[in-house]
Amino acid sequence: MIPFNIPYVSGKEMACIEDAIQRKNLAGEGFYTKACQEELQKITKAKRVLLTPSCTHALELTALLLDLKEGDEVIMPSFTFVSTANAFVLRGAVPVFVDLRADTMNIDERLIEAAISPKTKAIVVMHYAGVACEMEEIMAIANRHNIKVIEDAAQCLGGYYRGKHLGTIGHFGTFSFHSTKNIHCGEGGALLINDQSLIERAEIIREKGTNRNQFLLGMVDKYSWVDVGSSVLLGELNAAFLFAQLQELETLTQKRQQIWERYLQKLAGLATEIGLPKVPKDCKHNGHIFYLKCRNTEERKDLIDHLKKQEISSVFHYVPLHSSLAGHKFGYFHGADKYTSIESGRLLRLPLFPDLEEESQDRITTLVLDFYQKSL
Repeated sequence: MIPFNIPYVSGKEMACIEDAIQRKNLAGEGFYTKACQEELQKITKAKRVLLTPSCTHALELTALLLDLKEGDEVIMPSFTFVSTANAFVLRGAVPVFVDLRADTMNIDERLIEAAISPKTKAIVVMHYAGVACEMEEIMAIANRHNIKVIEDAAQCLGGYYRGKHLGTIGHFGTFSFHSTKNIHCGEGGALLINDQSLIERAEIIREKGTNRNQFLLGMVDKYSWVDVGSSVLLGELNAAFLFAQLQELETLTQKRQQIWERYLQKLAGLATEIGLPKVPKDCKHNGHIFYLKCRNTEERKDLIDHLKKQEISSVFHYVPLHSSLAGHKFGYFHGADKYTSIESGRLLRLPLFPDLEEESQDRITTLVLDFYQKSL
């Protein structure tokens, strides 16, 4: 059986976990939490990085930081994970979905401005498969309308746009360290804060609404409740696991990129018949996902079944949020759904993980090519 994903383990994680136990502080904001935050700041050049229990928690923090309230609107793609919308719905905000670009599966920057209303408080972009949205145009739109931008960069550690790490271009960025991601700790996330004026309040909200961080720095003689907040800290054992993984980031990214490129080369002959991933020239991807686009949803099901019979796991991805029960209840789609439903219904992800051997990859691509030789 070739699974869709095998979470990477370097072999160094246990030593870091044992060291964390010896340090006798397993709550958040211990040695490994701080070490990971420093490492992520060094990698991304973000002004401040705060580890969180998940990317979902990081997105929820941005909603609190923006003081979103009932009836506020947040523009976002419909082709994304539910957390992208839920984080803002929890504050009473309304997701306003706009169509995507068929080439990258990212939000279509040309449709954002028309969706802005007096109620719009934020734009959330999701960089699909570690490939950047058109951030220069999106930031220009946001600046014209004085709107904050949140980058859902859950899949993006090691991805860049015009030399800038994804998650550092908008006012906020969020990472995921779920076991399906390139670098993981089972469950984990991070909030990247790129607006200096928002750092202090982010630290307060993350510490249950207290100024505990100022107390630890010796800035106040005791800490107390000063703002809204929540318990949004990653435990030290997870942080220790993550620290070991971060040491492998460059090597793992290169391995995934090589596998991604090999898929593209092997399947290049199908490019005129079905869709293959496209990476714009201003983007550097991180090899997170390799997908192809079948001609329709029925063909995708047939290909999944074809691979499954040969013990290969392939999976589709997000069901558009605007087509769901909660999507109808909490948000609405602005403009025409020209691509979101059709393109998401065609997309199929192939196995991609660092230990995927060439022999296994050849088996996968041969079966895909065989399927299309019979059906084209």
